Amino acid sequence: MSGEIVRKLTPEEEELLRKREELAGVRGALAERELELADLRAQLKSFEGRYLRQVGILYAELDDWEAKIAGIEASLKPSATASQRAQETRKQAEETHEAAHGEASKARDFQPSADLKSLFREAAKRVHPDFAKDEADRQLRTRLMAQANVAYSQGNAEVLQRILDEFGNLPESVQGEGVGAELVRIIRQIHQARKNIAAIEIELSSLRASEIAQLKQDAEAAQQEGRDLLAELAADVRKRIVDAKKKHETLAVELKKHGRET
Repeated sequence: MSGEIVRKLTPEEEELLRKREELAGVRGALAERELELADLRAQLKSFEGRYLRQVGILYAELDDWEAKIAGIEASLKPSATASQRAQETRKQAEETHEAAHGEASKARDFQPSADLKSLFREAAKRVHPDFAKDEADRQLRTRLMAQANVAYSQGNAEVLQRILDEFGNLPESVQGEGVGAELVRIIRQIHQARKNIAAIEIELSSLRASEIAQLKQDAEAAQQEGRDLLAELAADVRKRIVDAKKKHETLAVELKKHGRET
């Protein structure tokens, strides 16, 4: 018979074990939601880039022709209303051009691998600011989590792995304090993590209801039918551009008759 004496856990230690298990579950749930949010953001950004390159640039061209037409109409029949419309259409044309040729249009197709998702999920579990011990630790984790989000959106597994490796070697990542203090910290971490899970759910719902998400969904539905929705939209805008050019040519001729130039 063994003479080893097994010490009975105190109520605080038993509660700490339960809370550690609960925290592990919350960490996993939060990591999944963070991954879902990062994935949706990247997917929408990728689709928006494709939309802008295929359709947005055509809308920019159409708006430019519409602005030219409004300018001629204001010259042919001067009025405060016509002048205001010419200014508004020109402003819209500039904004459309900036959007169609800006940074968003450069986003490329995003197809994350299972390994990339796994790395991001692990980073969210270990690095997330909700599990910080103090303000300095929170600032560190916030910076690393932001880097992880960027790395995921860029498909950069090496950066994600480096973040995990570096964080694991930092003194701030070492756990361990008195039972009471650790129990309080874990309870607070669980509470904050649950709040953030709820906030992420709200943001996910908002993103899914956005115009670009709805258009992406329509494009995917069309693809199931063997159609290319963006190509269809582009073809429609091209027809409108042709009509706008014809209208501009007609108005330009009329303007010349009045001794003015476009």
